[in-house]
Formats: sequence, C-alpha cells, structure tokens
Amino acid sequence: MDVHHAAGTALSQLSAGPPPAPMAAPRFSETCERILASVDQVIDGKAEASRVALTVLLAQGHLLVEDVPGVGKTMLAKTLARTIDCSVSRIQFTPDLLPSDVTGVSIYNQATRQFEFRPGAVFANIVIGDEINRASAKTQSALLECMEEHQVTVDGTSYGLSEPFMVIATQNPIEMEGTYPLPEAQRDRFMARISMGYPDEAAEIEMLESHQSESPLLSVQPVAEASEVAAMVETVKDVYVSDPVKEYTVALGKATRTSDRLRLGASPRAILQLLRAAKARAALDGRDFVLPDDVAAMAPAVLTHRLILDRRAAGAGLTAAGVVEALVASVPLPSDGASRLRRQG
Repeated sequence: MDVHHAAGTALSQLSAGPPPAPMAAPRFSETCERILASVDQVIDGKAEASRVALTVLLAQGHLLVEDVPGVGKTMLAKTLARTIDCSVSRIQFTPDLLPSDVTGVSIYNQATRQFEFRPGAVFANIVIGDEINRASAKTQSALLECMEEHQVTVDGTSYGLSEPFMVIATQNPIEMEGTYPLPEAQRDRFMARISMGYPDEAAEIEMLESHQSESPLLSVQPVAEASEVAAMVETVKDVYVSDPVKEYTVALGKATRTSDRLRLGASPRAILQLLRAAKARAALDGRDFVLPDDVAAMAPAVLTHRLILDRRAAGAGLTAAGVVEALVASVPLPSDGASRLRRQG
C-alpha cells in the first residue's frame, strides 16, 4: 500500500462547507479535453474507456475496471489520478489485508492517555484499489460506507472524506485463481464497470514504441486541480433532465426487473446512478440537458455488472451485456418531441 501526496493530513470530523460555483461551459469543455488528452497519451487505443472513467468522476461515482491481467487496468486508474492535482492513494488488495488498513484505526496514545485516529488509505481524493477481488469479503465491505456516504465511522465517530472522492477498483475475472467474487452490495456501489480489452494491432505497435525506454506514466503532469473538478461536478448537477427522460430511465430499470432472462434486475440506486452518468455524459458533449441517447449510451456500463442472469438464460449462452443491449433496443424512446427534452424558458 503506497500513498502519493498526504492522504488524510487534514482529517476532521464531519462538516459540510459551501459547494463551489459551477464551471462555465467553455472552461468545462476545455478542461475535459485536457484531461482526456493527457490520459490518451498513456492509454493507447482506449479513448472510450478514458471517457467513461472521466464521466464517472464528474458524476460523483466509482469505477470498476474488470479484465484479465496485463491490459492496462491499473495504468488507466493511475493515469486519470495523475492528471488531477489532488491526493491519491493506492491499495494493493491481498488476502491478508484488514479492514482497518483501508479505513484507519484508533490507537491509544500513552502520552496523552487518549485514543487517536490514524486514517487509512481511503482518505484521499482518488483511491485506487488494485485487484479488489483478491481480498476477503470482510475487507471489501470496508469500502461500503466510504463509497456510499463519503465518510468513515470508527469507534462511533464519523470522519468525512475529501471532495471530490472516487474509488477506481480493478479486478480480474472471478475464474482466475485466488480471487473472491464481489458481493452484490459491493458491486452495486460502483456506478459503472468497464473492460479494457486487448488493444488493436496499431495501438499495440504504438505501445511498443512509446513504452520501450520508460513508462509514459512518469511524464504525466496534472492538468486540473481538485477545486476545478469539484466545480465541474457542480456543473454536471445543473444539467437539466426532462420528465420524458426520467420516465425513459425508469422504464429501462423496470424492464430489467420484469425480464424473464434476469434473476436480479437494476436497483433504484442503479437507476439514480444511470441518470447521474447520463447528465455527466451530456455535459461532456457540451449540452446542458440530457437526451434519451445519453441514458441509452451509459446503460451497458452502469447496469450490466448489477444484473444476475436467470439460470436458463445463462445455460443458453446469454450474457448480462447482451440482455441490456436487447432491453435498450426494446424500450421505446420518448416520442413527444425534442422540445420537452430541453430546458424551457
């Protein structure tokens, strides 16, 4: 477990300060372009994965990157973290990792005869959890309160986490030796899950050229500050969502719950996070209103990892991703015109 900067040096009990002012649209777009360009210099041929990662950050969510070893999962997490001048911590999840290693622990100080809280690695703006499914379920669950409520409670005292706060976790497929599947409650805390996949031939050749002497990650410099990201988050919150788009989002969630191919559908938390992700996607596209296309585009990344296939569907070779794709195609789009999708007045 290693920590960059000083994670948790300004530790305090829960307190809420005034949120920053939203960022103006031109500056928002320019900052997003800088961040994505910086990430793309390191991650070859994975522009869509980088874009989803930034979308989740601006939507105040958490990202799960799942794939086989060696395809750049941790590199993507590290690169996104380095583009922002904020506190970053990295936790290498192993079977012997304890919950207190993640959240922190109270230690008795003999000099003062009082217990003092020593913050764990979760006290940072961006927390990289490497191979999260190699730790026990008890240690994985230590992140539940952190991810949902942005706070840690130890010995009855709650400590607020810094804003912005994002967990980027990587995991290998559960078939890999020495891994533990994430509990359903843990998976539901992640706004989105992406897979890196193997790069295409051109991107792999470019990787061989650029990674020969040293890792390009070493040359990545921050292109945005934590305060700027916080302002961008406020901008995303102001993105308008019309009633037809809300109804369409709920209809997608209902379709997962009534599908005979799924044993477990999307939770209300999943639908809320789907809409938040759609708002962030709209902002990245330069719009201050959400279209149904934004919801449909984010549905695979946001919903797939939360669903459990029916046994017959799994036996027939179907996948959760395929079911989501079919449901998105089957749920009708709002048909009452584009005018109601935009902010009125």
